[in-house]
Amino acid sequence: MSKIKVTKVKSAINRTQRQKRTLLALGLKKIGQTIEHEATPNILGMVAKVNHLVSVEETK
Repeated sequence: MSKIKVTKVKSAINRTQRQKRTLLALGLKKIGQTIEHEATPNILGMVAKVNHLVSVEETK
């Protein structure tokens, strides 16, 4: 599987509780924080739900 780097670029203030929990499940707490994950369907689904708050780049 390939890996992806997920970086939080926007605040979770005034977002739904579901989006806040999704960010925490991804391991993102602070703006600018980057986490590397395997590109599994579960992770990609979570990223899709908060794609307006994060940036994603593919790594090898």
